[in-house]
Amino acid sequence: MTDPAPRRRGRPSRTEEESGPGARERILEAARAQFAERGYDKASVRGIAKAAGVDPALVHHYFGTKDEVFAAAIEVSFEPTAVVPAILGGPREAIGERLARFFIGVWENPASRAPLLAIVRSALTHEAAAKVLRTFVLRRLLERIAAELDVPDPGFRAELAASHMIGIVIMRYVIQVEPLASVDPERIVEQVAPTLQRYLTEA
Repeated sequence: MTDPAPRRRGRPSRTEEESGPGARERILEAARAQFAERGYDKASVRGIAKAAGVDPALVHHYFGTKDEVFAAAIEVSFEPTAVVPAILGGPREAIGERLARFFIGVWENPASRAPLLAIVRSALTHEAAAKVLRTFVLRRLLERIAAELDVPDPGFRAELAASHMIGIVIMRYVIQVEPLASVDPERIVEQVAPTLQRYLTEA
């Protein structure tokens, strides 16, 4: 009797699991759910793969490390390549309102809120999560907007806008301080928009 052939390491064979429709999307959805439920600390590539019904090597094949899966799972909430032109495309005097409405809208959507809550909580104690937050909220969204507006110190202005919005996120959605936690989102947009407008456009 001969010994069975040794198992191959690395990328899984190109089975129906890998080549079937929607494998990458299933992994992303599973990642969002795992990060939302377990947080950055306890979520793992193996757990994500199990939830998606794929081999862990397939997760690595599509996304690389756990940090990169995390980043990809968050990116779908912000979609900076579509959002930045939309915010910049309208009248300059309403940029603050468009930005506030977009940002609050992302957080008011239960589907995007849960994984974003995981990243904000994790960013306080883990550099990898903090890096993702900086990348998508600051560099890929606000810094790109500020840079296109041709104002002095665009990076500093973007940081001020980010601090304002992340502060609202922590107070409303993480700590849930009243009355901010239950006030109508439209009222938040009305109050926040002029401040964002000043940060990003006034000389």
